[in-house]
Amino acid sequence: MSRFFVNVYSIWAAFWFVFTFLLIFPFQFIFLQKEAWKPMAHRCNRVWAHLFFPLVGMPIRVRYEAGKPDPNQAYVFAANHFSYLDVASMMLIVDTYFAFLGKDVLKKAPLFGYMFSKLHIQVDRNDPKSRSKSLQRSYRALESGRSMVIYPEGGIRTSNPPQMHPSFKDGAFRMAIREQVPLIPISLLNNYQLLPDKKNMRLYPGSVKAVIHKPIETKGMTEADVENLRQQVFDIIQKTLDEYTANPKAHQNEFKRLTVI
Repeated sequence: MSRFFVNVYSIWAAFWFVFTFLLIFPFQFIFLQKEAWKPMAHRCNRVWAHLFFPLVGMPIRVRYEAGKPDPNQAYVFAANHFSYLDVASMMLIVDTYFAFLGKDVLKKAPLFGYMFSKLHIQVDRNDPKSRSKSLQRSYRALESGRSMVIYPEGGIRTSNPPQMHPSFKDGAFRMAIREQVPLIPISLLNNYQLLPDKKNMRLYPGSVKAVIHKPIETKGMTEADVENLRQQVFDIIQKTLDEYTANPKAHQNEFKRLTVI
């Protein structure tokens, strides 16, 4: 694929990203003013994703190992994180009301930062007080029936995708065990190929592909099980990434399209 085409496509996608976000933002702003309205703000994000991805010709395809997660059940979703596309695509991949646990630097982005800070949970990983506060907010979210989406690598930390950073943070696993809610691993198979984490970021055409794995029940688990649960999730995701890399065409008929295009 020529560099010229990729540059033009990237500019085209950036235009639609901004245009559709600005189109939706006034409605988001209204719904962010009251806690009871925030599920509607989340729906606005899903509407945005349903606009953006078809407009740039980027289908979202998901393979469910055990069917779609129950929308009435709170979960902790844990996924690998290699690309900034991971956040945007997750708005369609996870079809339930959820909060991201993300870095507090995101709130500095114009408009997007306002939305993120009001709707999701920020953490400064270098500040123990911030980490503690974010965990407490996450517990409350789960107790209210809202799911959590977390990238246990703690950001885009690997330099060699699809190999994940070898050390997962404990937060997602402590959270799921404390609240006794199921934990669902998610393998984001190829976002790093579509939007590589490089200095001069370029978006490449293609389909976003993800696998939503079977829920892991945490009922009966204690703090002593955190390490084993963390390793289990790491192994599930890494094995799936390795299998996809070795044979990208495997399971093709099992992927379901979540977008109109």
